[in-house]
Amino acid sequence: MYAVIRIRGSIGVSPKIKKTFELLNLNSVNNMSVWPENTQTLKMIKIVANHSTYGNINDETIKELITKKGKAIEGTLDIPATITGLTSGKRAKELNLKNCFKMSPPRQGYDRKGIKKPYSLGGALGNRKEAINELVKKMM
Repeated sequence: MYAVIRIRGSIGVSPKIKKTFELLNLNSVNNMSVWPENTQTLKMIKIVANHSTYGNINDETIKELITKKGKAIEGTLDIPATITGLTSGKRAKELNLKNCFKMSPPRQGYDRKGIKKPYSLGGALGNRKEAINELVKKMM
C-alpha cells in the first residue's frame, strides 16, 4: 500500500498536477490517502512527487490510522473488516471508507531543510519508502 501526503499548496501549479491531486483525493495541504500498489497509482504519484511525499505504509500504521482518523462514507465503519480489506489490496471506496485522511502538521516539523527539497537531500518531498510510517505517526 502506498500512502501519499500532500505537503505543498496549489498556487502556481500546472493544471495536470491539480487534476492528479483531485484524482488522488488530496485537496488540501496535510491530507493523506492510501492506494494499492499498481502501475497506474505509481504513475499518478510520480506526477505529484514534487508537491507531496509518499512511501510504503505497513499494516500496523494502517490499523492505527483507521482507528484514529478513519471515517465511513455511509453509516458506520467496521474497523477490523476495513483493515483486513485494505491490507489485502482492496480500494477504500469498496470498504465504505473515505480515502482522504485529514492529518495535522507533523510534531517537530518535517525535516531540517524544509518542504522545498527532496527527501534524499534532507527535505520533505518525494519517496520516503519505509520512513513514511514515522511521518504518519508524527501527524496523527
